Amino acid sequence: MAMLVIRVVVAVVVLVLLLALGSRAVDVHQLRLVAAKYNVTSIIVFGDSSVDPGNNNLLDTNAKGNFPPYGEDFFNHRSTGRLSNGRLATDFIAEALGYTTIIQGYLDPHKRKADLVHGVSFASAGSGYDDLTANLRNVLTISKQLEYFKHYKTQVKQMAGEQEGEEILQNAIYLLSMGTNDFLQNYFLELNRSETFTVEQYEDYLISCMARDVKAMYTLGVRRLVVVGLAPFGCTPLIKTLRDDTKCDATFNSVALSFNSKLKARLAILKKSLGMKAAYIDVYNMVDKTIQNPQKYGFSETSKGCCGTGTIEYAGSCKGLSTCADRTKYLFWDAAHFTEKMYKIIADEALTSVIESLLN
Repeated sequence: MAMLVIRVVVAVVVLVLLLALGSRAVDVHQLRLVAAKYNVTSIIVFGDSSVDPGNNNLLDTNAKGNFPPYGEDFFNHRSTGRLSNGRLATDFIAEALGYTTIIQGYLDPHKRKADLVHGVSFASAGSGYDDLTANLRNVLTISKQLEYFKHYKTQVKQMAGEQEGEEILQNAIYLLSMGTNDFLQNYFLELNRSETFTVEQYEDYLISCMARDVKAMYTLGVRRLVVVGLAPFGCTPLIKTLRDDTKCDATFNSVALSFNSKLKARLAILKKSLGMKAAYIDVYNMVDKTIQNPQKYGFSETSKGCCGTGTIEYAGSCKGLSTCADRTKYLFWDAAHFTEKMYKIIADEALTSVIESLLN
C-alpha cells in the first residue's frame, strides 16, 4: 500500500514537472496516461565524480572530497564526499521526480535501507569506461559498480518482497555518467593509453567498453537508461592552467565532441538492438552555452574555480583552503568540478531529455 501511495505521488510530480518545463504542448489527460503507464520509481546511478555522492570515502584513494570546503552549501554544511559545494545533478533530478532530496552512496555506512527503494549511486570519483582508469586511482571500476548493483537488487527484493522489488527495479531510471577521466588521467596527462592507441582508436575502445557495460546492465534488468556525454573538458581551469592558456583547449574539446558523437550513435544502435528506452544527455552543449553567455545564467566567473586559487586545486589539494565570497557567480567549484548552481542547470535541462526519451 505504501509503495502504491509513493507511485501516485511520483506520477503527480512528473505531471506537474512536465507542465512546468513546457517542452511540448501535451494534453493533461495524455500526461496522466503516460505517468500511469510508466511507473517511475527511483533513480540508480553509475559513474565518476560527476555523480559520486561519497562512495570513495571508504576507499584508499585521494579522489574524494569528504572534508571542507567541499559541502559548504550542502545540508548542514556537511562534506559528504561530493566534489562540489553542494548537491549534484542527480540529487536535483531525484528531488524533481519526487523521491528524495539527495541520492545516497551505496557504500555510505549511514544510509538507511528504507531509502534504497528511492534510488542509490554506485559511482566512484576517478572512474571511467576503461577499467585501467579506475585502477590507477584505486577506485571502483564500472564492473565493480555493477557487482554492487547485484547486491542492491537482492536487498531491494528482501525489503519490498520479490514481486514488488522487481517492479521497483524495472521501473527505475538508470543513469551512467563517465568518460572524462579516461581521456585526462589515462591518455593526455598520464600517457598510459596514448602509448597503445591513437586518440581516435582510444575513443573507439571506450565506446566498445560503454557498449559492453550497457549490455551487462540490460542483462541485469536495466530497461530505462540515461547516458551522459562529455562536457567540454578543455575549458576546465585545471586544463587551462596546465596548458598555460586563458582560452579553452580546442584540441581537448574536439575530442569530447568526437567521442560524444560516437557515443550517441552507438547508444541509438543499442537502444534498437536491445529494445530498451535510452536517452542521451548533451552536457557539452549545456556547459558550452553557459560559458559563452554566463550572464544569462547568473555567472560572472567561468575561467577559475572557487576553491583556493581556482586554477589547479581539486580533491585533496583543495582541503582546508579558503573559498570565493559568492559561489553563485562561479561555474566551477574547484579546478575540475562544477558548482551546485551549474549542476542544477544541468539537471533542469537533462530532465527534458529524460521525459521525452524515457517517459513517452
